[in-house]
Amino acid sequence: MVRLGLATTLLAAASFAQAAHHKAPKVVPGAYIVEYEDSHAASILNSIKGDATIRKDIRHELFKGASFQFKDLDKAEDLAGKIAAMSGVKAMYPVRRYSVPEHTVHYTGSSVQEVVAKRDTAKDTFTPHLMTQVNKFRDSGITGKGIKVAVIDTGIDYLHPALGGCFGAGCLVSYGADLVGDDFNGSNTPVPDPDPMDCQGHGTHVSGIVASKTNNPYGIIGAASDVTLGAYRVFGCDGDVGNDILIEAYLKAYDDGSDIITASIGGASGWPEDSWAAVVSRIVEKGVPCLVSAGNSGDEGIFYASTAANGKRVTAVGSVDNIIAPALLSEGTYSVAGSSASAFGFTAGTPSAWANVSLPVWSVNFDTTDAANGCEAFPDNTPDLSKYITLIRRGSCTFVQKAQNAAAKGAKYIIFYNNAAGSTKVDISAVAGIQGSAMVTSETGAAWIKALQAGSEVIVNMADPETAPKNLSNFPNPNTAGFLSTYTSWGPTYEIDVKPQISAPGGMILSTYPRALGSYAVLSGTSMACPLAAATWALVMQKRGTKDPRVLENLFSATAHPNLFNDGTTTYPMLAPVAQQGAGLIQAWDAANANALLSISSISFNDTANIKPLQSFEVTNTGKKAVTYQLGHTSAATAYTFADANTIDPADFPNELVANKATLVITPAKLTLNPGQKKTVTVLAIPPKGLDAKRLPVYSGYITLNGTDSTGYSLPYQGVVGSMKAVTVLDKQYSYLSQSSDAALAPVAAGTVFTLPPAGKANETQYANTVYPTVVLTLAMGSAEVRADVVNAKGKTIGQVLTFPAYWNPRGTFEWNWDGALSDGSYAPAGTYKITLRALKIYGNSRKPQDWETQTTESFSIKYAKKNKREFTA
Repeated sequence: MVRLGLATTLLAAASFAQAAHHKAPKVVPGAYIVEYEDSHAASILNSIKGDATIRKDIRHELFKGASFQFKDLDKAEDLAGKIAAMSGVKAMYPVRRYSVPEHTVHYTGSSVQEVVAKRDTAKDTFTPHLMTQVNKFRDSGITGKGIKVAVIDTGIDYLHPALGGCFGAGCLVSYGADLVGDDFNGSNTPVPDPDPMDCQGHGTHVSGIVASKTNNPYGIIGAASDVTLGAYRVFGCDGDVGNDILIEAYLKAYDDGSDIITASIGGASGWPEDSWAAVVSRIVEKGVPCLVSAGNSGDEGIFYASTAANGKRVTAVGSVDNIIAPALLSEGTYSVAGSSASAFGFTAGTPSAWANVSLPVWSVNFDTTDAANGCEAFPDNTPDLSKYITLIRRGSCTFVQKAQNAAAKGAKYIIFYNNAAGSTKVDISAVAGIQGSAMVTSETGAAWIKALQAGSEVIVNMADPETAPKNLSNFPNPNTAGFLSTYTSWGPTYEIDVKPQISAPGGMILSTYPRALGSYAVLSGTSMACPLAAATWALVMQKRGTKDPRVLENLFSATAHPNLFNDGTTTYPMLAPVAQQGAGLIQAWDAANANALLSISSISFNDTANIKPLQSFEVTNTGKKAVTYQLGHTSAATAYTFADANTIDPADFPNELVANKATLVITPAKLTLNPGQKKTVTVLAIPPKGLDAKRLPVYSGYITLNGTDSTGYSLPYQGVVGSMKAVTVLDKQYSYLSQSSDAALAPVAAGTVFTLPPAGKANETQYANTVYPTVVLTLAMGSAEVRADVVNAKGKTIGQVLTFPAYWNPRGTFEWNWDGALSDGSYAPAGTYKITLRALKIYGNSRKPQDWETQTTESFSIKYAKKNKREFTA
């Protein structure tokens, strides 16, 4: 299995422990966040200032602390340990860096977009709105007016005509700030300013989903177009951001009076206790709903919750795919047998030198069902294809193979026509001689083939895709319409908290984009689902007149629609697990008009070893009539964490699903509530039978309440068969000693000798080529604490390796070099050592030796280079 490269002081390009396939939060070497008692602030900060630069000094009612960067990395851990031990220090955390959220850019607009007249907005037909009932609010005149929504992201192109065209009082984007500056990349010093202009694109797309206006070429409209937006820019034009800046952004958005805070940022965690998640949880406790995207690591399988979405009371939002596939296609024209020109749409590929190309079309055959079209060498009587645009059907072999066959006959320009709905981008840059590539729809391709077959000449006039007008085409989504996006990250947390809470359309979403990047774009990601959810929160706030985060989440959870499981191609006759979809797809109008209010949004029965089988919740009738509810439950698919009983790595998506279900005893079975009346429902859970507990099956489902007023509500639940504590955490096969000179990070032989720089000299240029011992540690499952102890030849532990212990770790691989420094600031003497790696079991007690898993490396020796004369006399 491919493992995630975790937050480390060293990240290799590749590794024997297998390279990461997506970005992960990284630790900033020598940087920490300290949370302290306010009365001890002065003494703690004074102790820091001499040895470190203060990154952020945060004096806030919800978080009193600071982040700082030690000047001398060789002494960082020793100094950090001393600060952590000071009176008044509540907690110490590493500064972690998070990248711009992963998302897929399917299509972008053109630099020559022109604003057209507003469409008739009497009816909202935007499909993500139809899917979530947002259209019913607009039809009723409810558009989020008076609600302030803060967007923490890459900023907003507020000069975009669909986003108000201005920034400040009276504008759509009326408040916020740039916390970092254009040149910030995550590792340099931020230079804040008051202007949150977006230079990346992500934040502008997110903001359009919330609140874009209809003065745009495609008639799109934000779900809550009359809210007030706050833009908190936390990314420069490139790079990532530290969690200390994210904490600052959240607190600033809170102080500025935001009613809702949304952020589509995160990274692997699974632990609600990390610093960023903890602060966001406190904001929710103060009455401000915080919605965070669940993450886009669905391929990692179950137990891959992201922070800060995994925080307690934070609403994590998963993604479902749009019921259509919108496409922004570049416009070209064609003529048949000298007729007047007709327009068509194309998606430019790579390469894309299409400017002023006007050539006749040639096709290898006229069979529009030929899956192998272009897969074989072209016939000997093929004309010189440099004088044509070669038309090839998409099919069974690769685009590159088809292009190579065409290039062998002189082809410079190739257009593929699709074998399914819509079109997509192709990359045939590896084929020499090709100057332009593109794809057209199956319908366009068929029309050209029909004309060619009739003996007519087809002339295609292409255009530069950078400047060509873009047409919006909506294609059917045949496989995944309305189902969970395969990329959406799965929960639960390692403590079996339900994550995500809810799902919203995030796959193939058309929204605004920075003017410099095309003005509009179709993107996919939980990044797109989260702002739509935040907008629906605003609509329900306005409709119901409540801003209570708990009430809102409970309403949305109770009225959401769970869906069947779909693996991207096939739909199965069982509900998708709660760990993938939470309560299901948002039904905002139902939430706004619900007369039954549940006191919770989900139930976790925990694992078998720590089962809480008897739980309860309250139901309140907020309506004006008495209602009787029939209670029952519907099971979802049970997901096995591991592929078999001998595997310690969670299986990749899709996990094996089985129909084994829990038995729930719900009391009472029928419930009558008069207006304003509240009653308690108890639930006794009996976990499913016939499952292999060693494979850690996660079961789930929905408690249902069907009313005599024709309303229906549901409450998601989940639990685990087996013991989280019994699960293997430390992957010993991929935890060993390597060396920094080996890009593959293969294990070194026992007895390897390393010559290290003199103590404290590792950063000097003269030692740049030093080969260090590299410790590789892999977690098969998350661990709340990881340690690395240095053991001498006599078996005595002499200290802990620099940068450890590490807390709240996701599953994946740690890699770091060791220059001999110990966590107490001293250096290990020259000699022979082993390193004992320890990972705390899930639900383990750090004071109990049996709750740790350990692995000891092969023995190795270190010695130190001699100091030169200049160093002795300096």
